[in-house]
Amino acid sequence: MKMSKLVSIGKILNFHGIKGEVKMGFTSGKEDLIRGLKKVFIFKDNIKSAYDVVSVRFHKNFAILKFKQVNSIDDVMEIKGLLVHISEDSLKSNLVEDEFLIKDLINLDVYDIDGNKVGRVKDMGENRASDILEIEKENGLSFLVPFVKEWVPVVDLENKKLIIKYSDGIDSTEKSL
Repeated sequence: MKMSKLVSIGKILNFHGIKGEVKMGFTSGKEDLIRGLKKVFIFKDNIKSAYDVVSVRFHKNFAILKFKQVNSIDDVMEIKGLLVHISEDSLKSNLVEDEFLIKDLINLDVYDIDGNKVGRVKDMGENRASDILEIEKENGLSFLVPFVKEWVPVVDLENKKLIIKYSDGIDSTEKSL
């Protein structure tokens, strides 16, 4: 059986109360994923330990978790500042439609709606409005495309490609990186 890779979903920031609850920072909008946690992994000194999630609640912008293995402030202090991981398979099973892992998009071939190869996904970033794909053309120049359905109607991970609404004018903001 192949072990799934682990993906970080948050960070233990501090204790909450005196009975071993932890205050975890996480990416906004991932409350449903956090709420459904059953088991997480934490690396301390390069040793992976599994923690069973007993309860999850939210306070302000933080998740408050109770692990079966953590029962005091001292226990929390042992893992304070460490990242909380889940299996990539668990994360993927919690993705909603049209939600993807960035690592799955990098290096996908990019085509226009007529089937002409435009380049490949070099990187992904974000701005206030949306995620942004950086597309690298064959000539090494790059241009940016908003990662929204209007601009990227098809993401086909199985065939390792995506289709963008592309015209020659779109890359007038090309840059050599």
